[in-house]
Amino acid sequence: MRRSTRARRSSGNARSKRVLAVVGTLAVFGGIVAVTQISSAQDRRTTTRAASASCVPASPGATAPDGQGSTTRTWQNGRWVRNHWGDGQMSPAECQQTTAGGAGAPTVACPDVRGRLPQVPGRARAEVDRELAALTSQIAEANRRLAAEGRNGGEFIDNAILGPLADKRTAALNRIATAIGRFAQRPQGLDQFARCALTDVPRNGGGQNGGGQNGGNNGGQTGGPTGSPTGGNNGGGNNNGGGQNNGGGNGLNVLAKDCSGSQLQGHDGFQNGNRCVSTAFGEVGAAANNPSLLITQFPNQVRRNQPFTLRVTTKNLVRDRFLAAGQGGYYLESSLLNGEGLVRGHFHTACRMLGSTRQPPNPQDVPAFFVATEDGRGGNQPDDVLIQIPGLAQSGVAQCAVWAGDGSHRIPMMERANQTPAIDVVRIRVN
Repeated sequence: MRRSTRARRSSGNARSKRVLAVVGTLAVFGGIVAVTQISSAQDRRTTTRAASASCVPASPGATAPDGQGSTTRTWQNGRWVRNHWGDGQMSPAECQQTTAGGAGAPTVACPDVRGRLPQVPGRARAEVDRELAALTSQIAEANRRLAAEGRNGGEFIDNAILGPLADKRTAALNRIATAIGRFAQRPQGLDQFARCALTDVPRNGGGQNGGGQNGGNNGGQTGGPTGSPTGGNNGGGNNNGGGQNNGGGNGLNVLAKDCSGSQLQGHDGFQNGNRCVSTAFGEVGAAANNPSLLITQFPNQVRRNQPFTLRVTTKNLVRDRFLAAGQGGYYLESSLLNGEGLVRGHFHTACRMLGSTRQPPNPQDVPAFFVATEDGRGGNQPDDVLIQIPGLAQSGVAQCAVWAGDGSHRIPMMERANQTPAIDVVRIRVN
C-alpha cells in the first residue's frame, strides 16, 4: 500500500493529514466472507481541528472497537470497504499525535485470528497455539523490516514485506484449520485473515481545511458541481436567495432561504448545533434514481457482547464520497450526482439501546455502535455490504438503523415528498 505524504513545512505551518488505519475483522464460517477494514492509501483527505480544540475522551460508540484508528477497512467480495468510526472522529491516541504534531512510524496490522476461531478441541490446542504464536512472530518480524526498510517506498513494502507476510500467514492459517479438522469440523475461510496492511499515525491537518477553505465560504473548495453556488456565494444572498425561483417563494410564505437574516453563527463543517448552514442543497436526482436501502439480514436475538452481522443492501447509492464529519466535513459539501444521475455518498449504521418501547429515546444520547461506510461500489442494482457489530454490552432491546448519506452526511434528497427516505431499522433482543 502506498503512503502519500507531504513534505513538512516550516514550524507553525499546517501539515497535511491522512488517516490510514487498519484492523477490525469478522469471520462467519460456512459461506459468509470474512472481513477486515482500512482507509484507502490513495485517498487524500485534508483533516482539521479547530485551533482551540483539545483532545477529550471519545464518546461511547464514536471510535472503533479496541481503540483502533478512526478509519479501518474490510475486504468484501473483491473490494475494500472503508469504515469511518464516529464519522471520522479521531481516537484519543490519534488526537494526541495530531495536536502534538507527531509523525509516528507506520506498523503492520493484521486481522485477529485467535478471537475468531471456533472452539478448539483439546487435542488440537497445542498445535493451534504454536501457529498463533507464529502469526505474532511474523508480524513482529514484518514490523522490524518496515522500520529498517520502509523508506524504500510503497511498492517495496507491498512486494517485500506485506506480500511475503500474507504468504506466511496463509500457510499458518491452513495448518490451524488442518489441526482443528483432525478432531472437529474444519473451519472454512481462515485464509481470508492472511491479508495485512499498514497503520499510519496521522499528522496535524491545520490550515487548508480549518481556515479559509473550511470557514467563511463554508465549502468553497469542497468540489461542488461546476457552476453550483458552493463557493464564495454560499454564505449569502446568492445561494438560491431571492428572485431566481419564481420570485423566490413560489407564492408561499417562505421565512428564509439562506443565512443572511439568521442571528446564529455560521456553520463551519464541524458537528455543532445552534448554527446556520448556508451550503447549497445541490443536485437532486429523478425519482427512479433516488437512493434506497434495506437491512436484508440480521439476528432477532443475541447475547450480551456477542458479535453479530447486519447485511445492508443498497440501490442507487454510489458509495464513494465521504467528508469526515469529525474532521470538519459535516454539512459542508453540496449533494452531488454521478454521470448516471445517482447520489454520491455513503451510509451509516447505528445501534442504540431503547429504555422503553412506548416513548421515543433521547435524541442526544450517543449510540452503543456507530460507523459510516464507503467502498467505491454501488449503482442502480442491489448491492450488499456486511457490517460487523462487535457486540452490545447492555441487555434489552437494541434499535439498529442504517441510513444513506450524501458526501456531507445529509439524508439524500428525493424528487417527491411522498417517497420514503433511504433508511431502515430493526430491533434486536440482547440477553
